[in-house]
Amino acid sequence: MIKQLQLRITLQEERQEDILIKKASQALHVKMEDISAVKVLRKSIDARKKTIILNYKVEVFINEQPAENSEYKFDYKDVSDAKPIHIIGFGPAGMWAALRCIELGFKPIVLERGKNVQDRRRDLKAINQDHFVNEDSNYCFGEGGAGTYSDGKLYTRSLKRGDVRKIFENLVFHGATDQILVDAHPHIGTNKLPKVVKNIRETILKFGGEIHFETRVADFNIKNKTIKSLTLQNGNEIDVQKVILATGHSARDIYYLLNDKNIKLQAKSFAMGVRVEHPQQIIDGIQYHCKGEQRDELLPAASYSLVNQINDRGVYSFCMCPGGFIVPAATANGEVVVNGMSPSKRNNEFANSGIVVEINAEKDLYKYEQYGELKGLEFQKDLERLAFTAGGRTQTAPAQRLTDFVEGKLSVNLNPTSYQPGLNSAPMHSLLPKLIGSSLRKGFKAFGEKMHGYYTSEANIIGVESRTSSPVNIPRNEHLAHPEITNLFPCGEGGGYAGGIISAAMDGERCAEAACI
Repeated sequence: MIKQLQLRITLQEERQEDILIKKASQALHVKMEDISAVKVLRKSIDARKKTIILNYKVEVFINEQPAENSEYKFDYKDVSDAKPIHIIGFGPAGMWAALRCIELGFKPIVLERGKNVQDRRRDLKAINQDHFVNEDSNYCFGEGGAGTYSDGKLYTRSLKRGDVRKIFENLVFHGATDQILVDAHPHIGTNKLPKVVKNIRETILKFGGEIHFETRVADFNIKNKTIKSLTLQNGNEIDVQKVILATGHSARDIYYLLNDKNIKLQAKSFAMGVRVEHPQQIIDGIQYHCKGEQRDELLPAASYSLVNQINDRGVYSFCMCPGGFIVPAATANGEVVVNGMSPSKRNNEFANSGIVVEINAEKDLYKYEQYGELKGLEFQKDLERLAFTAGGRTQTAPAQRLTDFVEGKLSVNLNPTSYQPGLNSAPMHSLLPKLIGSSLRKGFKAFGEKMHGYYTSEANIIGVESRTSSPVNIPRNEHLAHPEITNLFPCGEGGGYAGGIISAAMDGERCAEAACI
């Protein structure tokens, strides 16, 4: 017999041996010795009250053994001689599009502008230490996409877009810890994700797919509303039948290319703001009610999720990284962009999160109407150039103490930071456009009322957090193809159809299914 239960356990009880079996036997009124196994399906923390509760969803096996293997099977077969599907980009959308092509009996041929995960490391070092951005290999571009070296958070609300569990099981199949199947907010970690990405690459190659790194697509050669071939940056031309476009939200050259060819695009609302960085101990103290004390060893570094409406405009936290680092995420020299990441143990001394403001493409960007559907992209670029100038014209980022920003005064000095290229004190309160700066100031005050201790001079704000999502949508029809280009399948974050690793992976699978028909 198998029963599912919800169990609530205190931290004190969590220390007891066989606590889940004890709790299950009490709830089901059976003897402990009759319980063969307890399988944890989901685990979350409820820290709203002083007594912290661990919530478990479990499967209890009574006089019955659980199955040893997952119900998901990844039985890939050789597709070396199969029909090709060309995939531009090898982030989550491109990776799972390639895997799904193999499952469906088609040969994926991946064209990735960046380098493999190992070779990317040298270029990331160059950004952090030498302030030089390789425009094809950075925190956004390269094998695995932006998530590979900027966190690997797996939480998604896109539960109706595809089989979320299958994506998680596939990550475990390729080397991720099976803890991601259990945690309410699963996370692989920047230090572990590259190995998983490498294993996925090896699976695709093993079963007959092709992956070409340092291969940037420069042009689409279109005839009769169909892409006939692709021109690469080196001048070579390759014939194609179906093309999945999975280039991510920072591949601006693709948007310009499509726009120059008068291929339909749509301006899309997005969000921009700053990164805020606190000592992790402050966030732990607020969330776990342990001010002045170290958090309990059974608890992970605390996170938070905040949202407020300011003058009918959303201000909210984005990509919160407990025990993490802030990293330089620019994709070109002459701009400063910041993002956040955490290692798997989330054991750094700082907590950081994007705090961003909704930008309505129709109402807010009237000064950029001359750029048509690319107006949001140009607005993004202007703020990133401004951050570059305010930071000192290197990858040093402009920053301000949180309280000084809200009070409108320049910071005489700044707090310690995890941001390796360094910080430069700048008047962010006057540099940011009013629609962002004013909303952020009111938002930070409101967040301080929700989380007492959050609004503090011990926190820095660092600019700019500008790549939350694409400011451009590449439209597609009910068959997931572009309405004007019959064999082009816009996909993932770059197309405007995803907002993270898991949703992008699911969209990659869907586009592969559409392309393989």
